[in-house]
Amino acid sequence: MNGGCLCGYIRYHVSAAVLDAGYCHCRLCQKSSGAPVLAWATVATSAFAYTSGSPAVFHSSATAQREFCPHCGTQLVFRHSREPDWLDFTMASLDEPAQLPPQYHIWIQSRLAWLHLDDTLPQYADSGPDGIYSEINKKVLRR
Repeated sequence: MNGGCLCGYIRYHVSAAVLDAGYCHCRLCQKSSGAPVLAWATVATSAFAYTSGSPAVFHSSATAQREFCPHCGTQLVFRHSREPDWLDFTMASLDEPAQLPPQYHIWIQSRLAWLHLDDTLPQYADSGPDGIYSEINKKVLRR
């Protein structure tokens, strides 16, 4: 899969299957995007590469960073220092985002009251059962 930012300065390639995909309703995602929810997909860090441009980095917490286009501001990647083997990329930045449907909602405890969800996807008050990255690690170990 390929994707990039709004202005086209940054392009990226994902060379392996996505391990999971979902909506995040946390306040950090809301504030970093100006949107009520962000859709992220998780992939092995080794399977993600920028093919053009260089992202800017913002440390949104003591353990996490967000990467975005320094020209147009498109948020592209989230990395957590406790899970260096995985990263999340914004699904809507894909060239063909419809090919990757979300599987769940996390951080519902921060969902904006005026945002009404009418899908049947699982909803988690926080990061999900045992944390989403823990679930990913279990999936990989079962392969």
